[in-house]
Amino acid sequence: MTNQLAILGGEPAIQHPMAYFKSMGEDEVTAATRVIRSGVLSAYIGAPGEGFMGGKEVRAFEEHAANYFGVRHAIAVNSWTSGLIAAVGAIGIEPGDEIITTPWTMAATATAILHFNGIPVFADIDPDTFNIDPKCVERLITKRTRAVMAVDIFGQSADMQSLRKICDRHGLKLLSDTAQAPGARYFSRHAGTLADIGGFSLNYHKHIHCGEGGILVTDDDKLAQRLCLIRNHAEAVVKSDNPLELANMLGYNFRMGEIEAAIASVQLEKLEARVASRQHIAEQLNQSLMHLEGLKVPIVSNGSIHVYYVYGLTLDLERLGVSREKIVKALQAEGVPGLVTGYQNLHLLPLFRNKIAYGTKGFPWSSPYCTSRIEYGPGLCPVAEQLHSERFFGMNLCMFEYYPEDVELIVAAFRKVWHNINLLRNLNTD
Repeated sequence: MTNQLAILGGEPAIQHPMAYFKSMGEDEVTAATRVIRSGVLSAYIGAPGEGFMGGKEVRAFEEHAANYFGVRHAIAVNSWTSGLIAAVGAIGIEPGDEIITTPWTMAATATAILHFNGIPVFADIDPDTFNIDPKCVERLITKRTRAVMAVDIFGQSADMQSLRKICDRHGLKLLSDTAQAPGARYFSRHAGTLADIGGFSLNYHKHIHCGEGGILVTDDDKLAQRLCLIRNHAEAVVKSDNPLELANMLGYNFRMGEIEAAIASVQLEKLEARVASRQHIAEQLNQSLMHLEGLKVPIVSNGSIHVYYVYGLTLDLERLGVSREKIVKALQAEGVPGLVTGYQNLHLLPLFRNKIAYGTKGFPWSSPYCTSRIEYGPGLCPVAEQLHSERFFGMNLCMFEYYPEDVELIVAAFRKVWHNINLLRNLNTD
């Protein structure tokens, strides 16, 4: 390998494509085959009766997950987006109620609030952990605030102690979107289990997956019942005339199939080993990259165990004198895989800036139920905005295998780019 940057015509540090992570093995094949041979791919019935809670594979997976995560109830759904929608509906929000969440997340976190005509309110993030900032949350609470939805972004729990204190003080529900952090810990408890309702994603680029799927977790019996109702055509099952019990019981078909449940149960057994492998990769990277000038490796907050869905890095642009764009392009030219620049800033998406969701008249923001003045756009969350546009980049550690020799090559690529950082200052990347 020469020391000339690949982006300037040199030989790249990494000269072979890295293998994509393959999570499926013979155990999953056996589980899926068993279900197919049974002839029962789903056993749900959208009506009262034995089939309302699904088939034996779904129920077995739910029991497995409840025991694994140490909760009273685990409810399987066909996607984590479905899980988020069910969670918002289960807490009984009214049209116009506000839920405070983070803009630094996948869009479903906030659009789940809109499904029940709630109003997403965006709080800024902590610049070190990228999770929602509790101090910003408290400043945004109004008389219409009903809940806080934290997101355990990139594999690390949000500051749930502070958020729980805020929610208890103001009588709010606490929800947790732990899509990216199954297996993470927060003061010895599983991330996702410290909220009134939490849960995990099971889609293809997560630590474990069954194709598509999600799992909700809660210790609240009443909330668990409402989650199950929303999952499976609630309106056909609820018999009460009590308005509080009928609220948000417009049910969906969020039902997980038997094949997915069987695969997910096998995958759950592999979670601990997969988390450990990503943590080992992150530790290798930390030890090798932490001394590079102007580069900040991931910071793990007190009491947290990080599972590194994304290995998040931050640049000190003033010290480096080079844009993120040039650095990332140089690393990509050296063959570094899985790089991501920026992340979502939901408050800047057209749907939110224009406040148009249902129809073209601005509903639900324009409805008489929305009594707060809610605005979205640049300047609302300055920390998230600057990280997204200028300073943050990361590596998706769940996308590739990252064998030890691959990690060594990635480190070599970083060091090569940093050794030639002066050359990048005048590089034209257009």
